Amino acid sequence: MTVESVRAFLSAHAPDLEVVELAASTATVEMAARGHGVAPAQIAKTLSLRIKDRNLLVVTSGDARLNNRKIKDVLGGKPRMLAADEVVSLTGHPVGGVCPFGLATPLPVYCDVSLKAFDEVVPAAGSTNSAVRIAPERMASLVSAEWIDVCDRPQAP
Repeated sequence: MTVESVRAFLSAHAPDLEVVELAASTATVEMAARGHGVAPAQIAKTLSLRIKDRNLLVVTSGDARLNNRKIKDVLGGKPRMLAADEVVSLTGHPVGGVCPFGLATPLPVYCDVSLKAFDEVVPAAGSTNSAVRIAPERMASLVSAEWIDVCDRPQAP
């Protein structure tokens, strides 16, 4: 799986998009923002969660934090982050490289409205040093994601 499954997915569904691979790791929001020359908020981080007996992905702005009350109201339960081995098994991608593209297992994908603040976001692309530049609306469309409001963003000073 990993970056090759993302390339195969993009080749089939969005051949104009290119996977960008950097020499340095982009496994954290800060590292990815620095590596791709964007604000941390523009990094589209993909969270692998379990709610009750459902596994799912939530893609959020890099500076957003899950709001447990909102997620319980919207998705019907308390979220639990999956362990690294569960993430790899379900998505085919390592922690730090998880994205909604080229998944090993079909999973429901939700995009938080925090992403709509940007014309372009940078999600990982299946490895800890790869990413894609994409409009958030297009990303959601490509993976049949549902838009939800489950995060809080920092207030501007």
